[in-house]
Amino acid sequence: MNKHIYIYSPSSAVRDKFAFKRGVKRLTALGYEVEVDEAALRSHGRFAGNDETRLAAIHRASASRADVALISRGGYGITRILPGIDYKAVTNAVDRGTRFVGFSDFTAFQMALLAQTGAISWAGPALGEDFGAKEGADDIMEACFDDLITGQGEGSGWRLPKKTPNKKITEVMDPSCAKATNDIYSIHDSVLWGGNLAMLTSLVGTPYFPVVKNGILFIEDVGEHPYRVERMLAQLIQAGALAHQKAIVFGHFSDYKLVPHDNGYKIGSVIDWLKSQVTAQVLTGLPFGHVATKVILPVGLRVTLDVEGRDAFLLWGHQH
Repeated sequence: MNKHIYIYSPSSAVRDKFAFKRGVKRLTALGYEVEVDEAALRSHGRFAGNDETRLAAIHRASASRADVALISRGGYGITRILPGIDYKAVTNAVDRGTRFVGFSDFTAFQMALLAQTGAISWAGPALGEDFGAKEGADDIMEACFDDLITGQGEGSGWRLPKKTPNKKITEVMDPSCAKATNDIYSIHDSVLWGGNLAMLTSLVGTPYFPVVKNGILFIEDVGEHPYRVERMLAQLIQAGALAHQKAIVFGHFSDYKLVPHDNGYKIGSVIDWLKSQVTAQVLTGLPFGHVATKVILPVGLRVTLDVEGRDAFLLWGHQH
């Protein structure tokens, strides 16, 4: 039986209809059964329909019994409808086997779901940007998606950049939860959470910001200058959200422009500053964000982070 994918639009209106159609065509060619929500191409201002329309789309996705509920795109729009989401219905769908997948603005939904219910969702692609990319869908992204939908995914790995050496694990880890040398260590049984940094910080102080202790936080963003990235991280530090994390993992921070005034200040500067402010391991290079090559990550699931030299792995085993 073909795996069932439900496409819906909980955030911004779909402007690139060609990318949407390419995405549907690509998923169909891969052998999936694709169902498109009745309001997926609606438009109301900048949004994919008014608030009630987009809430109804989320609830239809929850009732669809699909293997994957996949967003058409991100943008902005979920934050304003968080109070209206039926989190019990979403959790029931997760328990039945529906995997809610997306990124960018979808981070708001994922954090709210985690805060309200503890249910697991998946940070991964969107229909138009990824499966409908004009140059073709990325092979690694598609392979990770197939692993997810078939229940075969066990984890994700990547190569740490040379210029961002890690702190010694012995500086920050309790021996009860890690065995380490300078460049070989494991962090066990830690909740993986995070996503888009701007969305995370926008939820601080609300009921939709999860309280995660001893977790592994992953972050990414697009179009945010390094000083704004640092400002958001400072907010998370001052709010106490980073005080008890075991690791902070940077994905891609893309599409920003440095100016002469920066005088050498860049994302690397932000990372160096963050390392001086937290006791957590700070890792970089995670293939996730507003980029073609992205892995799929279980938000809210307990995982293991293994590092051997420059090889890093997030491991969680099969999820059926």
